[in-house]
Amino acid sequence: MLNLQQALRKYFIMGSQNCDRDPKQILEEAIQAGITAFQYREKGQGSLSGFQKYILGKELRNICKQYDIPFFVNDDVELTQVLDADGIHVGQDDVNALELRQRFPNKWIGLSISNMQELQSSPLDHVDYLGVGPIFATTTKEDAKAAVGTDWIKQVKQLYPNMPIVGIGGISTENAASVLESGAEGVAIISAITKAKNINEAVAKL
Repeated sequence: MLNLQQALRKYFIMGSQNCDRDPKQILEEAIQAGITAFQYREKGQGSLSGFQKYILGKELRNICKQYDIPFFVNDDVELTQVLDADGIHVGQDDVNALELRQRFPNKWIGLSISNMQELQSSPLDHVDYLGVGPIFATTTKEDAKAAVGTDWIKQVKQLYPNMPIVGIGGISTENAASVLESGAEGVAIISAITKAKNINEAVAKL
């Protein structure tokens, strides 16, 4: 298994609502193309819930296990436990990171941060990495905040040089390099892979 900093390099996020074809097939292609971590995120219009969400999660979890790719769950404590995920990623309005750390002492915990106020009021001692963004405008997340640009990564890195950062929001094959140049350990992508005509090519460019 990769260490956390390596895992964040090409961090693929997906749920059934992001896919025009079988999510399992997309994940497998993305892994073979070189993604370094996967986050299962069923959220928004058309997403699965309950048992269906669990079944797809289990199938995707098994694919990650087969290829030894770190598997994260987005904001679902029960599912994280049931699927024995390697980590969980939460937003500002989700479960508090301190509670999560008490519950999951050995899992990776990621937290989304989009402004200075959130950065200063978050329990950073209890998280392993930050999802910083949205860096660019994004259409994937229905309630996305205004884009903050790559300068925000530089700012966070200056304040917390040892905290691993993954840039998120509107990241494409065209702009991924600028996110890494700003100091992020990696890029988180959704549609750059799910909507790619050629997944192999897309992941190589990230």
